[in-house]
Amino acid sequence: MRRGILPLAVTCALAVLSCRQQTTSVVESAPEPLVPGEQAPPANPGQRNFGGFIPSNPNQPRPQRPQGQQAQQGQRPQRPAPEVREIAFNDLSMSDPFIYPDPITKTYYLTSSGGRMYKSKDLKTWTGPYNIIDISGLWLEKAGFAAAAEIHKVGEKYYYLGTWSDHSDLIQVIPRRYNVPHNQTYILAADSPEGPFVSIAETPGYDYEPRDWDCIDGTLYEEDGHIYMVFVHEWTQLIDGTMDYIELAPDLTKTISKKPVTMFRASEAPWSLEMNGIGEATFGLKMPGWVTDGPQMFRTQTGKLGMLWSTWGAERYLQGICYSESGTIAGPWIQEPEPFLSNNSGHGMLFRTFEGKLLYIVHHAEENGPRKPQLWNVDDSGDKLVLLDRIPM
Repeated sequence: MRRGILPLAVTCALAVLSCRQQTTSVVESAPEPLVPGEQAPPANPGQRNFGGFIPSNPNQPRPQRPQGQQAQQGQRPQRPAPEVREIAFNDLSMSDPFIYPDPITKTYYLTSSGGRMYKSKDLKTWTGPYNIIDISGLWLEKAGFAAAAEIHKVGEKYYYLGTWSDHSDLIQVIPRRYNVPHNQTYILAADSPEGPFVSIAETPGYDYEPRDWDCIDGTLYEEDGHIYMVFVHEWTQLIDGTMDYIELAPDLTKTISKKPVTMFRASEAPWSLEMNGIGEATFGLKMPGWVTDGPQMFRTQTGKLGMLWSTWGAERYLQGICYSESGTIAGPWIQEPEPFLSNNSGHGMLFRTFEGKLLYIVHHAEENGPRKPQLWNVDDSGDKLVLLDRIPM
């Protein structure tokens, strides 16, 4: 036998053994499902709270956010589809409104948290809500509810972005803070803004953002032939929430960045205040931290690149703005010294009417009342976006 050459039988046996060892290693390395742990202290009776009102009577049950197996494998209760009807703008109730004005049909399409769509020709009278997405067979189906839904057009396709949360699939258990669920912004596509929007991801249920990150509120932004998703890395996981971006493939079927890039942290804005310090509970829990929410990129008429984003501050929910010093997505991003709009209003988005006016839609709530959309005029003729008057509807 020549040195360095093994008999064929020995070589085959070693190969089989190696294969078995690799298979065993793969099985053994599969992560065990995380068990929900103790969370942050509960909110006080009557305390202000995002995600459900905390009753003032301590004997009343507190609102519970589904965790792990406590919510029938994370599925939300099935709600009957609402009847499609005409409704005035002032009678709408929703969080995170977004309007896509389609120049082909001369129709305004309104989406929000909840995932359904309304449409209008004049911004005053709306028809809906319509179900325009098909997520059957995906993990998103367990979540059902799409948060902060948006519609964009890239090339000849329309894209629908929403955030889905699977509370039966925990990605991290942070002791005495939060049981972090699988949260992802997912992309669907259609040939029409009225859908049906279906998955285009390279694999069904694909995670566009890192699997072990708590990610929400993704939006699209194009720059120099590249298309990015700008999204929130949640404060519930980080304590100090961040805004991040990743580059997408030209057909939006996958992420091509090696890793996300952090643009800024919530605490960099002087008007973003720590939640416990301002008496705000979240999901019935006293979680400390600084919030990032709802990004939208824009350019003023002078070419200045800015971002709308929201957080919590002295007057509860608020809208802020930051600007890129380099004029590119790479930043650095400098926060404005004052909020753009406060008074428990936020998650606003810009759009241009078919007559060329730039408008801003935002949700506002009176204390613990429902969130209602508002429309405002804005001026983008200079280097800074200027909030003008609220539009009576």
